[in-house]
Amino acid sequence: MSILVTGGAGYIGSHTCVELLNEGYEVVVLDNLSNSSVKSLERVEELTGKKITFYKGDILDRVILNEIFEKEEIESCIHFAGLKAVGESVAKPWEYYTNNVTGTLTLVDVMRQHGCKNIIFSSSATVYGEPAEIPISENCPKGQCESPYAWTKSMLEQMLIDIQKADKEWNVIILRYFNPIGAHKSGRIGENPNGIPNNLMPYVTQVAVGKLEHLGIFGNDYDTPDGTGVRDYIHVVDLARGHVKALHKIDENIELGIYNLGTGQGKSVMDVVKTFEAANNIKIPYVIKNRRPGDIASYYCTPEKAKEELGWVAEYGLREMCEDSWRWQSNNPNGYEN
Repeated sequence: MSILVTGGAGYIGSHTCVELLNEGYEVVVLDNLSNSSVKSLERVEELTGKKITFYKGDILDRVILNEIFEKEEIESCIHFAGLKAVGESVAKPWEYYTNNVTGTLTLVDVMRQHGCKNIIFSSSATVYGEPAEIPISENCPKGQCESPYAWTKSMLEQMLIDIQKADKEWNVIILRYFNPIGAHKSGRIGENPNGIPNNLMPYVTQVAVGKLEHLGIFGNDYDTPDGTGVRDYIHVVDLARGHVKALHKIDENIELGIYNLGTGQGKSVMDVVKTFEAANNIKIPYVIKNRRPGDIASYYCTPEKAKEELGWVAEYGLREMCEDSWRWQSNNPNGYEN
């Protein structure tokens, strides 16, 4: 039996494929390569010494989804595929709702037609909106989302919950990620954004490698220890291992589980910059800019539920996240285009 990983050539997907293969799972990847490279999967195979069955295609395409479920013995699906840039989603809401919502509903429909009713859904801490509590627990009510991207995650969570409620044969695990950074220790796979990065760490590493002139820090007057925004940064390998733990839980017929995946420790933008500089002996020039609309001062979780129910804890600290990010970027200054 195999695990279908949609979006498996992407940043989190490729790292999860490594962990799955190392755990002895057979892996089938579906990816349209719109924001990823097939070279990431080639490197995953190099790192693990195991093969991936790859299909190039889209979750909106019933033909290729049916082909996969007819040819492969799929036991469970880890669903990463989707558009993911918050800013872009504001400019292109139709594309985000169509791809993320309609695509996921198409995937789930094909899954149930083929008797595969186990899914791990890649959700996001953005579903909490401006959180009612800090640290954020899974009991925190979902809030007013700040972007179409976040709304797609929130909507899909509810849709999957409703599907599971109506059909108890479904096992649904929803994983709410906080801020993944870092890369595989080998430096062979890592975050490879198209164009100017949207996220902090790839921006820092591209400044470090000389591709960008300086880092823009949006606001230094928040009610935080140093005035810059505080977030819960989690190593991508820890995050990937959380999906393996979730698969183990699905084997117990969990029916429905919702988990935060984060370290439970809030780190500021300046913490990240200073730690990166100290870990890699590189100076990061930065410019303070105005706050961005919708940004929140502090955003970090309590990951106790994942520890208690999945047996998962984040193992890597911020220094290792910074070291591993730089190893990836310095070895691959142009990402997978090298």
